[in-house]
Amino acid sequence: MTQLPTSINEAVEQAKRATQAALNEGYKLLQVQLVFPEIELQAQSIAQQFIPILEEIQAQLPPPGSAEASSGKIKVLFPDSGSAALAQRDWGKTNFKITDIGTSRSPIETRIDPDDQLFLVVSPSPVEVAQVEQLSHIAGDRPVILLNPRLEDIAIIGIGYAARQLRERFISKIESCYYLQPLDGAALYRCYPSMWQVWLEEDSSYKLIASEATKPLGDALDQILIQHTTDETDVSADPSKQRPRQKGLLAGLQSFLNALSR
Repeated sequence: MTQLPTSINEAVEQAKRATQAALNEGYKLLQVQLVFPEIELQAQSIAQQFIPILEEIQAQLPPPGSAEASSGKIKVLFPDSGSAALAQRDWGKTNFKITDIGTSRSPIETRIDPDDQLFLVVSPSPVEVAQVEQLSHIAGDRPVILLNPRLEDIAIIGIGYAARQLRERFISKIESCYYLQPLDGAALYRCYPSMWQVWLEEDSSYKLIASEATKPLGDALDQILIQHTTDETDVSADPSKQRPRQKGLLAGLQSFLNALSR
C-alpha cells in the first residue's frame, strides 16, 4: 500500500510513478492534483520535475503518423504566453517545445504539431477549459496530462445546464491518477492504482480509515470523518461536535507534513 508522502518532493515522485502506471494501463487523459494553497507558486518547478518521467514514457510510445514519421515530441503548455515565456527563459534549451494553450482568438489548433506525441498542461484554470477540452479531442490517442488543473470553478463555468454538460462530456472523463489534499487533521489521497483513501491524524501520525472506489466529497467525506472521530448519536444531538474541515489550510499543511515526517 502506498503511504502518504512526507514532503512535496516525495509527493511529486509518487505522482510521476502514478502517472506512468495509469498511462501503462491505457488511460490517455489524466490529472495530477496537489491541493495545497501555495502550490501555484511551484507550478513551473513541479512541471520541470515531471519531464524526465515523461521522456521515459514518450520513448515507449509508437511514433506519430506513419512508420516513416520522425520520433514524436513532448509539448508543455502553460495557461498564457507570459508563463510560457518565463518557463522558456528559466529552462533554457530543451528537447521539447514550450508554448501556451491559446485563446479564443488564437486557438489551440495552432499550438499542435503533427509530431507532438505527449502533452503536459500546467495549471489550467476554468478560463482555459474550452482549450483543454479541444486539446483532448485533437490529441486523439496521444496522452494529455493535466498538472494541478482548476477546471471546475463554479463562478466561471456556472451550475446550469451548460456546466452539467461540460462535466458529463469532458471533466468526468479525466482520470485522477494522483491527488493529495490535507484537511483539518486528515488527508484525502489517491495514488493510482490504489483507491481513494481517507487518512486521519492520530497520535502524531496518520492512519488509513477508509478506501473508496470513487472520490468522497461533501457529506460522504464528512460522514467518514465523523464515524472515526465522534459518536454519531452525539453528533445528531449536537451538530457542533462534527469535526471541522479546511480550517487554516496553510497551517494545516505544515502540521500535516510535520506529522508525517516524525
